[in-house]
Amino acid sequence: MSDGYALGAFSFRSRLIVGSGKYASLEQMRDATLAAGADMITVALRRVDLAAATDGKRFLDYVPEGVTILPNTAGCYTAEDAVTTAQLGRELLGHGLVKLEVIGDERTLFPDVPATLEAARTLLADGFTVLPYVSDDPVACQRLAAMGCPAVMPLAAPIGSGLGIRNPANLRIILETVEAPVIVDAGVGTASDAAVALELGATAVLMNTAIAGAKDPVKMARAMKLAVEAGRLAYEAGRIPRRLYATASSPLDGLASF
Repeated sequence: MSDGYALGAFSFRSRLIVGSGKYASLEQMRDATLAAGADMITVALRRVDLAAATDGKRFLDYVPEGVTILPNTAGCYTAEDAVTTAQLGRELLGHGLVKLEVIGDERTLFPDVPATLEAARTLLADGFTVLPYVSDDPVACQRLAAMGCPAVMPLAAPIGSGLGIRNPANLRIILETVEAPVIVDAGVGTASDAAVALELGATAVLMNTAIAGAKDPVKMARAMKLAVEAGRLAYEAGRIPRRLYATASSPLDGLASF
């Protein structure tokens, strides 16, 4: 994309953020990340051993050069665990950018909003750049942004569900009322879902399962890249208003008479 966006002191060009889990191999993860054109990739610190080596290579060796690692606190069910995990990520990676996840329900993986607010407040006070995964609740998003989070990450649908954007009305309210970038996170299933998120005005979209779980992850990654670019261009261009009745595509004035 020609334009970029900032998250605190960090700047990015690609509006597609990808995950690193669920791939058949680390080579496939690397190839899909390149095909997506992403410059940020999430890593679940509680599920990935960054120091472990396979055939002499570590996980980090498969992350394409120039791609920023966004550690996340996936798997945390309390604010305390999320804070501790984030601090570990800062020690390992040398930066304080973190995707904050505090899960409230094991079955749906919906976030625990009060615990997310608590953890965000603690991490922000400790100098972290906090990107919170949160429900599509406009009030929660407003409070996180007012607290100092440089972006909010409302879910589109349950994690890994592939259901697409289930509540575009709430997402539009968030986009209109939150004075921070909005990154749509979780629930994207295919390229059209990503395009819709960007057409609505989202700054970016984050996905993992939609790419890694596809029959051809590398090809799907390319499709998502194009969809995000198309959605952003459509948002910037401005769609025509919806009308109940037809309107002629050619002017009616000055019609020739026979």
